[in-house]
Amino acid sequence: MSTTPPGSGTLSVWAGEDSYLAEGATQVPVVHSVSFGYPDVDTWLEVAQGRQLGHIYSRNTNPTVQAFEEKVRQLEGAEAATSFATGMAAISNTLFTLLAPGDRVVSVKDTYGGTNKLFLEFLPRLRVDVALCDTTDHTAIEASIAQGCTVLYLESPTNPTLKVVDLARLIRAAHEVGALAVVDNTFATPINQNPLALGADLVLHSATKFLGGHADALGGVACGSAALVNRIFHYREITGATLDAMAAYLLLRGMKTLHLRIRQQNESALRIARFLQAHPAVSKVFYPGLPDDEGHAIASRQMRGYGGVLSFMLKGGFEAVRKVLPALQYAHLAANLGAVETVVGPPATTSHVESTPAEREAMGIPEGLVRYAVGIEDTDDLIADLAQALEQL
Repeated sequence: MSTTPPGSGTLSVWAGEDSYLAEGATQVPVVHSVSFGYPDVDTWLEVAQGRQLGHIYSRNTNPTVQAFEEKVRQLEGAEAATSFATGMAAISNTLFTLLAPGDRVVSVKDTYGGTNKLFLEFLPRLRVDVALCDTTDHTAIEASIAQGCTVLYLESPTNPTLKVVDLARLIRAAHEVGALAVVDNTFATPINQNPLALGADLVLHSATKFLGGHADALGGVACGSAALVNRIFHYREITGATLDAMAAYLLLRGMKTLHLRIRQQNESALRIARFLQAHPAVSKVFYPGLPDDEGHAIASRQMRGYGGVLSFMLKGGFEAVRKVLPALQYAHLAANLGAVETVVGPPATTSHVESTPAEREAMGIPEGLVRYAVGIEDTDDLIADLAQALEQL
């Protein structure tokens, strides 16, 4: 048996599945059972009290769901993982577990719209102090952390402006004041970036996006130390944001091609970003793979690939967006990303649909921005499609 640690491609296919295969099957079964029975009360009690492995009730744990958690755990190099019904459930459950009245959370201004709503609307109701800093002003973020911090919450790259933060630097600042560092790794995926290896305490994913990759299953996951994950799991099992077994199966199936999809999406996104940067109808392109992008140096240091999402500004603003997007042949106009099909849309209908125009402006998100989530189509076809759609202008 090889002693060389497996690569991410091998883990995407094999990780977490061995102990869940049954009757010689080569695929993890979908276990729809709500409850799990035992031949005697003593064995049942051993499992219920955590002294013996097993399952009691699918709101708590489920074999199919556990296989999905184990695959993500290994890909992120974590000690433990727990899953959720959606990505926002993973984010909200984590924050509500870790924060209490009087605590202080430090984050950046242009996080995903749902996350931003937690910071602006829900956490203040619980008397949690929220400090949102300019995303790329690392000195200001460090200064805010030094003023008091219970949790540092980061995204990198951010949704939808693809800003990159120096994770190791900011995580170090958080740990110096005894704070926990949480990183949303949805855009990067475990193929391109592993925040735990950079010092993060917890890493989160909307599994709905790149992990599943087929736009047919909702899910979320949190990975980190067993002590922290067990706290979050306990909150989730009581509040009930449980990942469904069928969704877990679809996510497992999608993850088998994760490394191949990301490889293609990395390559396509970089070529498309270069094409758009040179197009006369485009005023600005946001993609950390471009050498002149503000986050390029940091991304090159902490990422293995620059990801499958880019965004760009059209000359002519939102009226130009209205003309160009419907002319695209190989893109869904929809509120999703990370799928095998290209998906495109402005923040007002996608990442920040819950936010007001004023809130988006405060986050530095222009109304005329277009988020372009690259699929696995032939890159030349996507570039030709963009070229003909831009002729509308």
